[in-house]
Amino acid sequence: MVAAALSVLAERPMQTARAADLAVAYAKPRDELGRLAETGAVTRLAYGVYTLTPLGARPDWRPELEVAAMAWATALYGDRIPVLMGLGAARFHGALPRAIGVTVVALPVQHRPMEIAGGRVVFVARDVDALRARSEKTELGDMLVTTPEQTLVDLVARPRLGGMAAEADEAARHLASRVDLPLAVQLAARQKRAAPLAKFLHMP
Repeated sequence: MVAAALSVLAERPMQTARAADLAVAYAKPRDELGRLAETGAVTRLAYGVYTLTPLGARPDWRPELEVAAMAWATALYGDRIPVLMGLGAARFHGALPRAIGVTVVALPVQHRPMEIAGGRVVFVARDVDALRARSEKTELGDMLVTTPEQTLVDLVARPRLGGMAAEADEAARHLASRVDLPLAVQLAARQKRAAPLAKFLHMP
């Protein structure tokens, strides 16, 4: 039965699933996953959601906030639906060199903020198909992250999203020095965000 649970998790997107997804294998999947979490074979991300602990991980292993948030969102909303954006994408792209304890995930519906992996996740209702994003590899599997150009557009359009405007400005300035700016301008115009990007680019 243990092997069955681990196999189910291994086959899920980002190796993460809700306890309810294992109801076929277990009469009480939450209890079984709780026991597996005690052994370190799986890691609890949030209530009822578990991820497969990577082989060779240290005893106190936890995924990084951005990865944990995306794994949780993928388990609930489906593969390649959530998109890491804003401060989260900036952190993933290295535009913020230090962990800030906040990340942002785009979903097709609104969801309240929540705590995951010791940090705060802010969810934003967006047309996720309209976001310019690409698949990125992580230790739990592939996830969608906005491109550096899209991330720049989002940061300057909503710098207070996530409650860290100074960090958003820092990340935007870092990204502006290395992205394809004409492409960013095109994206901003297409998404009706040309004005905040133009203002940002002309600031001293």
